Amino acid sequence: MAKRIAQSSVNWSALAERVPPEQRASLTAFKAKSDAYLRRVLANPPEPPKINWAVYKQTVPIPGMVDSFQKQYEALKIPYPTDTQTAKVEAQWAEVRKAIEAFVQASNANIAKYEKEINTVKALLPYDQMTLEDYRDAYPNEALDPINRPTFWPHDPDDQPGNYKAEATPSAH
Repeated sequence: MAKRIAQSSVNWSALAERVPPEQRASLTAFKAKSDAYLRRVLANPPEPPKINWAVYKQTVPIPGMVDSFQKQYEALKIPYPTDTQTAKVEAQWAEVRKAIEAFVQASNANIAKYEKEINTVKALLPYDQMTLEDYRDAYPNEALDPINRPTFWPHDPDDQPGNYKAEATPSAH
């Protein structure tokens, strides 16, 4: 006995939520084709119609022809296609699920790190109320330190002594 399709197994509303807006027209066209196919399948009876072989035996004059057709017809079995892809899809989904979980964990770690940075910045004095000493305390590597790290105006790294890139450029005298 063949397995009968009763309804579409596709959750169209869940699929529509995941399709980008520029591909909705393609999804709608695909759904229309799928629904048309399902209607054509459901329009046919689940079992083939019964053939009245006795009428044909009386009508067809060639002896044995109807019996041969009847044997061939009754021997005909159309198997329902076996599912060979679900296991592969499930294996792929398991791999994708692992990748998603790893991504979520990494994202949560990044979120926690950035929330900590945000809280640190929020705990600082506002820049308009900050003195140079407060800035030096908050950002020791970026603040001007004329005693330990003297710099020359305009205080850019490229313009300082010891920057070999700036000194390596030949002068245009």
